[in-house]
Amino acid sequence: MRHLIGLLLGTEEDWPSAFETVLRRLGPIKGVGEFDVERLTIEPFDLRAKPRHELVIDRLAYWYYHPREWLKKVAMMDDVYLLNSPFTFQSMEKHTAYCAMMRLGLKVPETVLVPFKNPVDNARYAYTAARYNQSFDLDEVAERIGYPLFMKPYDGGAWRGVSLVRDRDELHRAYDQSGEMLMHLQQAIDGYDAFARSLSIGAETMVMRFRPEEPMHARYVVDHSFLSPSVGEEVVTIGKLVNAFFRWEFNSCETLVKGSDVHPIDYANACPDVALTSLHYYFPWAIKTLVKWSVFCVATRRRPRIDLETHDYFSVTGTYEERLAEYRRLADAYFETERYHEFCQDRLARLDEVVLEWVAGAEFDRLLVDTVTATYPAHERDRFVEHFRGLLRLWVKDSEQLA
Repeated sequence: MRHLIGLLLGTEEDWPSAFETVLRRLGPIKGVGEFDVERLTIEPFDLRAKPRHELVIDRLAYWYYHPREWLKKVAMMDDVYLLNSPFTFQSMEKHTAYCAMMRLGLKVPETVLVPFKNPVDNARYAYTAARYNQSFDLDEVAERIGYPLFMKPYDGGAWRGVSLVRDRDELHRAYDQSGEMLMHLQQAIDGYDAFARSLSIGAETMVMRFRPEEPMHARYVVDHSFLSPSVGEEVVTIGKLVNAFFRWEFNSCETLVKGSDVHPIDYANACPDVALTSLHYYFPWAIKTLVKWSVFCVATRRRPRIDLETHDYFSVTGTYEERLAEYRRLADAYFETERYHEFCQDRLARLDEVVLEWVAGAEFDRLLVDTVTATYPAHERDRFVEHFRGLLRLWVKDSEQLA
């Protein structure tokens, strides 16, 4: 039996090529069959047409509306499995995600949504703003939250429009520059001990030490013990909770750790970073896990869950620790975590070996060189090729020791 997976892509080339290569190298899977991968094109579609794909990995529809409507159609009418629900994309605009996780009792920093500095250029907006917008004191709002704070778009991504605000002058400068962007003011967790970025793919989560102030190639640090075991488990639970709640299965979550407190600050990312030149050491894990989850969903005929069933989460009571434990149980039930791991052990036992051989070989090195060539100017390419080669050789060495 042959199964077809669709990739809905924007500008990316590195991870799609890697995903296609690993599935090809894996070959037929016992009791499941073979997999083909197809890059999807954008064209007119008949709402009654039957799709050929059993699963689609979407990296485009969070901003490109035509394919978003196709995804809604194939999920609702045809049970095509999608790794992120297109019906909760509004939540990807951060605001709904903040509200939901606050209600669930997570330690989200104090957050206030302020009106546009410059309303959208539309006569109706201008009329409504002139008649109904309430005058407010921006300084009073900031002082109530407390400095330092961050001003950031409610629908942000890739750090667009994010400003650290330490005083009144920086507050007004950032607000004046926000223009037609709708902004949150959010309390900064000053003096935090660790910044964790966790990438979740289906039932698995990789928690990575993150340095946002560094250039992209140096932001993810290879550090396997920067969090205590209990804090690490809490970070994983928060990521799984967010994803199960909104039906997201390919998402990243940012948390700040200060003492024993874990503060989620950004956890709605429709297109999480999986670039080779930023993830480097962690790139093979991402590709391997994306293959595993995709195969599992197709093989077990997993179906889209359009109903969010938020009442199951909102009805949880108890202490913070008791609620976290119940949220983890609900999330693991949604992701079928136990069944997933059993499936991987039974049907995908070869995958670790396949990926290790690939990353250690010439085909992966060509992908690395091609990616660096497409990303960096000519005078920097040799340096970055060796930089990333070193990190991937470290992954190979660590993987060989675990084998």
